[in-house]
Amino acid sequence: MSEIQDGLVKPGFHVNRSGHVVSLQMARPDKKNALTESMWLDLALIFETLGRANDVRAIVLSGTGGNFCAGADIAEFDTARRGPRAATYEAANSRAFRAVRDCPVPTIAAIDGICFGGGFGLAAACDLRIASPGALFSVPAARLGLAYPVDAMADIVHALGPQLSRYMTFSAGRLDTPTALTLGFLLEVTDQPPAIDRAREVAETIAANAPLSVRASKAAIAAVLTNDPADIARAGELGSATFSSGDYEEGRIAFREKRKPSFTGS
Repeated sequence: MSEIQDGLVKPGFHVNRSGHVVSLQMARPDKKNALTESMWLDLALIFETLGRANDVRAIVLSGTGGNFCAGADIAEFDTARRGPRAATYEAANSRAFRAVRDCPVPTIAAIDGICFGGGFGLAAACDLRIASPGALFSVPAARLGLAYPVDAMADIVHALGPQLSRYMTFSAGRLDTPTALTLGFLLEVTDQPPAIDRAREVAETIAANAPLSVRASKAAIAAVLTNDPADIARAGELGSATFSSGDYEEGRIAFREKRKPSFTGS
């Protein structure tokens, strides 16, 4: 990972790589991985850097110390998230959510313990969510007198549906893991923590497939959700490119030879 390492060394984060899978951990365990304003910006930079790396095929986002993320660090709110400074802080939030949402490779949230507020938003921005049995989910903005960013709210609505999104934000209530699974917010629940073990298995399965195909599928799904003409055009370009790719040829040959394909992303 040396070619992208400079963009990944940030305080409060651990980044590790195994093959084509990158594991990114939020690392403030004493604060339940609550994110400072600078960490929101650094998180965006990390995802933007990874998204530009041709040899990264999946990213697993998790927390340390038995929790995913408690959201934004409330200790900063009196200074960084108040008055004129609030808009700057919200822009940092939005950039982080957008970087996760728009990352061209699949993202998987591995959720243990608390997944609250901005942490919930990050999980919702990921493509897939896997949790351990004791995980808890909440969007407590209404208890703090805050409004949730519109772009991040779109992630929550896509992940939960309109009615449950209303309940979660209006009531600031909590969802336990079985309920979140039943409602479709989670892909699956592990037998025991940590969720990252299972998330890495899923990531490795994804990484073994043709990366151009996977990226095209992610773009196509995003285009369906946004219905934005630019997103639709981009998805069409990525999809068309797969038909002239070396991976498509390798896939056909491997099928004929009845062997496992070896994809290069070209």
